[in-house]
Amino acid sequence: MKGRNMTRWRDPAKDPRQAPKSDLITAEGAERLRGILDHLSRVKRPALSAKVGEAAALGDRSENADYTYNKKELNRVIARIRYLTKRLDELTVVDHLPADTGKVYFGAFVTLEDEKGEEMAIRIVGHDEIEPANRWISVDSPLAKALLGKARDDEATVAAPGGETTYVITEIAYRDPGK
Repeated sequence: MKGRNMTRWRDPAKDPRQAPKSDLITAEGAERLRGILDHLSRVKRPALSAKVGEAAALGDRSENADYTYNKKELNRVIARIRYLTKRLDELTVVDHLPADTGKVYFGAFVTLEDEKGEEMAIRIVGHDEIEPANRWISVDSPLAKALLGKARDDEATVAAPGGETTYVITEIAYRDPGK
């Protein structure tokens, strides 16, 4: 079979997608995932089940677009519920501040300045909480790995597609997980 199901072979030892992901998550990230799981389980799944039942009651399912669409959507929701349930069991919730808040660790809000003098604010979070729009980056990303353990005014060099970039840490802050 050619075409859509064929993908390029990648060596698993060199494929960055195969690298193990950390199982860390912030307390608010875990709460958000639990909220999504609760909404899918209590609201979305029963509503879709009812729609599938109504569409099935209309008769011939082979030509019933409403039945087909809602059944596919129900299967997606069930798969997501299964994934979230399994993932929440695997995660380690980081619900405390690090002993040394003067250094960059998991959950830190970090302000960086690049070589051009432009500032960038990021937050280091778990793989399941990444939000590119808010500049929340994974603890497994190259930038986060370069920053971990560094203090204010330290430099971190990161390999980027356009070459290496050096950042200076100008500010480090943490949000108290108890609040």
